[in-house]
Amino acid sequence: MLIDFFFTLKDAKIPVSIKEFLILLEALQKNVIKGSLDDFYYLSRITLVKDEAHFDKFDKAFGHYFHGIDALFDKNPEIPLDWLVKRMERELTPEQIAQLEKFGYDKLMDRLNELLKEQKEKHEGGSKWIGTGGTSPFGNGGQNPEGIRIGGKGGNRTAVKVWESRAYRDYDAERELGTRNIKVALRRLRKFAREGAEEELALEATIHATASNAGYLDIKMQPERKNKIKVLMLLDVGGTMDDHIARTEELFSAAKTEFKNMEFFYFHNCVYDFMWKNNRRRNAERFPTWDILRKYTPDTKVIFVGDATMSPYEILQPGGSVEYNNEEAGAEWLQRFTHAFPKFIWLNPEPEGLWQYRQSIAVIRQLMNNRMFPLTIEGLERGMRLLSK
Repeated sequence: MLIDFFFTLKDAKIPVSIKEFLILLEALQKNVIKGSLDDFYYLSRITLVKDEAHFDKFDKAFGHYFHGIDALFDKNPEIPLDWLVKRMERELTPEQIAQLEKFGYDKLMDRLNELLKEQKEKHEGGSKWIGTGGTSPFGNGGQNPEGIRIGGKGGNRTAVKVWESRAYRDYDAERELGTRNIKVALRRLRKFAREGAEEELALEATIHATASNAGYLDIKMQPERKNKIKVLMLLDVGGTMDDHIARTEELFSAAKTEFKNMEFFYFHNCVYDFMWKNNRRRNAERFPTWDILRKYTPDTKVIFVGDATMSPYEILQPGGSVEYNNEEAGAEWLQRFTHAFPKFIWLNPEPEGLWQYRQSIAVIRQLMNNRMFPLTIEGLERGMRLLSK
């Protein structure tokens, strides 16, 4: 049985070895775990997976092999409204949606605090209380042009705050590319130089030196020719970006290959006062944005990657982040990046035809001096040409 499981992991391109598999079998023989499937999941992951970047592929392969495992992780016990179960959805006409009131950010937060004190039971389908399937700005599964999502999944993407602890996953730098055209487009951004140790054969110099030495071999070496471009890639992760994981991973993988001097950081929706490099440890290992701004030289090329789809509050207002109360507006941080690094672009995976209907995209485009390009081959080529000028 477990031999097939081993080959399932190999088919998922997880670099597991025979030695690690034997360690897993030895642990099972010594009854390290009690025998539940959850225990086996954690034991097999810790013995077989060497890099956290492969955790997501392992989860998918494990679930596929054991047919429908859907609850391998602990539920967050700190969310107070665990009774919010989506049982109904209401479809409203455009006219009904237009009639729904927008509270405004400050009134929205004040009203939520009032409801948390007053409400004692669950509610469905209404327009006032925290619940599901209604038109209230608090809850999930309903219709409201501006609200706070509590429990459940979002559908209309109009929440200005999200009351839940969300886990994001890192983009996989080893993902197989669906097309090599992405690499070709990125190669427009190049500046080669030979620096460092002389470790590469200089063929023309060797031929010339040998000929000048009466035919006696005179080998000449030279430093490897490398792309000197420095790239800082800032990647939006989680939320609406989940719809664009495949294409973003292709870009990330290609960029890691093409740009040897590349650094990356993650953010969610908009840049604020900190970013992170590992999504599983994003609450413990944070990098102050000020440090990032000061660390890299002005000739660094900055590439933002994100769908720019969010509430405008998240960009323009202090405290507008969906996850915490940021002291300064996201717009302030974006302007600091554009001032610190003259060469910058924003790559957007959303179809360009939809940009005119998203207010937040219009705001981001203005802050980026209209240097926003679609995440397509043509858009990449335009963006790389701009960065290379």
